[in-house]
Amino acid sequence: MIYINQVLQYTADLQRIRIIEIEESYVYVVNIDTTSAMPKRELYSNLELELIEGQLLIVADPFARAIPDSELTSVQKNKRDEDWEMVEKYLLPNMNELLKKKGREAKIVEISVQSGLGKTKVKKLLSRYWQRGMNKNAMLPDYANSGGRGKTKKLSDEKVGRPRRVTVNGEYRSGINITDEIKTQFEHAINKYYRKANNYSLKDVYEFILRDFYSDRYKENGEIYYRIWEPNRIPSYHQFYYWFKKLEDPKKDIEFRKSAKEYELKYRPLLSNSKVETNGPGTRFQIDATIADIYLVSSFDVNRIIGRPVVYAIVDVYSRIITGIYVGLEGPSWLGAMMALDNMVADKVAFCKQYDIDITDEQWPTHHLPEIIIADRGEFEGYAVEGIINNINIKIENTTAYRGDLKGIVERKFRTINGKVKQKAPGAIQKEYRERGDRDYRLDATLNLKEFTALIITLVLQHNHKIIDKYPMEKEMITDGIVPTPINLWNWGIQNRKGRLRTVDRDILRLNVLPRDRATISRAGIKFKNLLYGSKRAIEEQWYAKLKNKSIDIVYDPRHLEKIYIPNDNGMDYETCILLEPSQQYKLDFLEDVVFQQQLRNELEEEERAKQIQLTINADTMMEQIIKAAEKKKKQAQHQPKSKKEKLDAIRDNKTIEKAANREEEKFDLAPIVAEQPAEIIDFASHTKLEQQPEKKTSSRLMEKLKRKRDEQFGKDE
Repeated sequence: MIYINQVLQYTADLQRIRIIEIEESYVYVVNIDTTSAMPKRELYSNLELELIEGQLLIVADPFARAIPDSELTSVQKNKRDEDWEMVEKYLLPNMNELLKKKGREAKIVEISVQSGLGKTKVKKLLSRYWQRGMNKNAMLPDYANSGGRGKTKKLSDEKVGRPRRVTVNGEYRSGINITDEIKTQFEHAINKYYRKANNYSLKDVYEFILRDFYSDRYKENGEIYYRIWEPNRIPSYHQFYYWFKKLEDPKKDIEFRKSAKEYELKYRPLLSNSKVETNGPGTRFQIDATIADIYLVSSFDVNRIIGRPVVYAIVDVYSRIITGIYVGLEGPSWLGAMMALDNMVADKVAFCKQYDIDITDEQWPTHHLPEIIIADRGEFEGYAVEGIINNINIKIENTTAYRGDLKGIVERKFRTINGKVKQKAPGAIQKEYRERGDRDYRLDATLNLKEFTALIITLVLQHNHKIIDKYPMEKEMITDGIVPTPINLWNWGIQNRKGRLRTVDRDILRLNVLPRDRATISRAGIKFKNLLYGSKRAIEEQWYAKLKNKSIDIVYDPRHLEKIYIPNDNGMDYETCILLEPSQQYKLDFLEDVVFQQQLRNELEEEERAKQIQLTINADTMMEQIIKAAEKKKKQAQHQPKSKKEKLDAIRDNKTIEKAANREEEKFDLAPIVAEQPAEIIDFASHTKLEQQPEKKTSSRLMEKLKRKRDEQFGKDE
């Protein structure tokens, strides 16, 4: 099968071509290995045959990259945006004529006249657009130089507004200038008083400003009153109104003063709906999430209830086939949407095999990118969307709150799935509110997450082969005898409408949807969230010595911190970094767990630091006391003065004496000390016990020698 934007390579001369359009039985291709190139028309069947015979190979797209806008300089972004504006305004509307060789040159001349661009410039824009992937970032002048930052503009401190001149009494009053401080006061008062449900008017808010910021307070009879300052010291109502209009946010004002629901129902702009024209499979996908009406149990212990799972589904608007799903506990959030997008391009045979469900490619043939994704505003309003838009060329149409009509197709599928779950599965929510005496359906929970995912896959496979009621059939479909099931509509649309089906390398998609952050290179390793990582390239290029303290961009999965990835400058591949031994204990933890443990450690250390300070103070005090006692003892034990030479020469002998004394005191004696009982002395004449004279204890010869030596050295104390 051949898809739009696919890159193929001839085995004979290694020339690479890109599929830029599929029309009926023809394919338009462009050579991507030349400086500039115009498209050629080939027979679809010829290319298919060359692929089968091995003359053509499907190869990686050399221009598929993951380059966020934050890494581009303002010059690069401006250059890209200017060229892209020309492409959107003049080239894309005329793409059908520009594809065909006949009349192309005349059309280029016509565009040159309309746009004011030179003929060569128009051809250059066309070549870059076709050769580099037909997306916005194809207009970037040079990927290798990406990464600069633009300069922040400085705000001016010049006087704002025109001061008042003369009052009705003819007095000259200059009024006051509206400074940044006063604008902050205005904004504070608008948020505090105007954007509230009590519906204060602007006049009321102005009076509150004067009361809060431009008055003197005084008491009278125990009550607080306010005296407003002179007119030449306060802002006028006209000044306040002028800045209110500048600060006005109608959507926010209505939501705060009334409600967000009322804004969506009565004031929202009506711009789009799900019935926008599609010209085949892959033109528009819809993505949405719902919390399933069932309670699940833990895969480790069936007696533990873990709550309700989140189900993401992606549906092709043209055929109604489900092109991607995610069933898990992440979300509704970007992580859940990211998993659904990853499943969208996954091989469904291998995916189903993980859940012990065997299918063929024909049962679930979707693994493609769409041209447009209709999504909820929450998950698809972040930084990760930049990569999808600029590098993969998928347009994102975000819906607003309370706008289920914009995603009606996918939301109807959720209602069908939840209905089936309620009919069959134990632990399903049977009604919104339980009455007294009703059994708690949560106690019936039986399925774990893997089993419930298998159940959802079964329902998806059933849906893909189920007749769609009230589908707007085309005449050609009826002529061809097509029964309107999603799988039939998908296959018929590919053969007869071609649609906008494209493929992408799964790793490139992941590079574009995974969160990005900064890591620091240190001697201990590449540090991210206080975890240490290493890589083969870092060792070979001696990063730890040469690039110490340098920060680098990384891509990571917050659910799998055992590895992080460093995108290469070309935006096409990456360097894998693996947790080093000191951080291996965290390899199974989620990012939230790691951050929590680090916060807990910091809090424990902070509490202990106060105790450490007290210990340090007490230790210093004890040291000072010991030193002072020793100094006092030395001062009191002064003898006849000796010369410095005598003191220094005696060091060795002094040490020998002290060592011997210490040995005598420190020696081990493992035998118990038995007190000697004095013998009884009896007088034979009187038979009475005589008083025993105490035995005089003598010192050992060594101790006597030591004593004499000390006496000679220091003299006897007085």
